[in-house]
Amino acid sequence: MTKNINILAAIRCGEIHPPMLARTLSTIDHILEGRLTINIISSNLPGENLATEDRYNRSREVIEILKQAWTKEEINFTGNFYNLKLPTNPVKPYQIGGPLLYFGGYSPPALELCAEHCDVYLMWPETEGILRGLMEKMSEKAAKFNRTLDFGLRVHVVVRETEEEAYSYAESIISKLDLKMGTELRDRSLDAKSYGVSRQEKMRDESSTDGYIEPNLWTGIGKARSGCGAALVGNPNQIIEKLNRYMEMGIRSFIFSGYPHIDECNKFAELVLPRLKTFSMPQEQGRVTKNSPQTPLAAGIRI
Repeated sequence: MTKNINILAAIRCGEIHPPMLARTLSTIDHILEGRLTINIISSNLPGENLATEDRYNRSREVIEILKQAWTKEEINFTGNFYNLKLPTNPVKPYQIGGPLLYFGGYSPPALELCAEHCDVYLMWPETEGILRGLMEKMSEKAAKFNRTLDFGLRVHVVVRETEEEAYSYAESIISKLDLKMGTELRDRSLDAKSYGVSRQEKMRDESSTDGYIEPNLWTGIGKARSGCGAALVGNPNQIIEKLNRYMEMGIRSFIFSGYPHIDECNKFAELVLPRLKTFSMPQEQGRVTKNSPQTPLAAGIRI
């Protein structure tokens, strides 16, 4: 049904038997003609309580099995979670080497796993200085494996014709929120106790009384949800200037969202998207496909 839209599919490692997962993703990659990317998730499964290091070790094993399935004629793997020896027929992915792997995480095991195996390090919003330091740290870690990483940012957006309208609408989103209920909503999430979520909470605590940690970065939206807990708020020029600064830092992939989803998608499409630069991965970093020398990275809208 689509010809120009890439899909970033989130997979929680451990939910699906890795060889079947590899075949399923390969099949979807063919259906999409190489427009598939994968977001690696390492949270506990429902009812599970693995230690942080164990969760990321399981993800490492899943990724290594996926790569064997996508690049070799046989999966031959021995680990703590999986022991496999079987042929990789019948399906190899459309993209040679498999889809790009996005990854988010902040604990030491998470950073090490991303540096060794993944393609795009996906961050939640923090101050520009903190983001820059994190990118430098990840680049140094990847270099130890003779690799380079691209960087992505997951963030909400509230854009209106004027700054006043944007600020007013942002406040209206949480104007009827009971703070106790907001805490309950956040705590329901499986990642509610993760280090990444604690960083979002710390940023919220350090914000000004109106919720801004730096110009146009509002943390109030995190009062009602876990995970990504901040939004870019402003008029079109302010949003575009902020995104341009992110891109100058080296962030090349963006996942945007807003509330309500469709209305905010339309606002973003009208006010920002026509003026937003898009670009492609360098060929040496992208996945070669049957029809294209590189896989594009650009702005995405999460619905």
